[in-house]
Amino acid sequence: MSAIKITLKRSVIGRPQEQRDTVKALGLRKIGQSREVQDSPAVRGMLRKVEHLVEVQQ
Repeated sequence: MSAIKITLKRSVIGRPQEQRDTVKALGLRKIGQSREVQDSPAVRGMLRKVEHLVEVQQ
């Protein structure tokens, strides 16, 4: 499987708890922080929930 680079671009302040938990589960804490995660259907679903908060690079 390939890796996906995700970067937190917007704050989670004022967002629903479900979105906050999803961002935390992706391993992101601060704006501008990046992380590489393995591409999988579960990760794709998580990214779809918070696509307005993160930037995704293949």
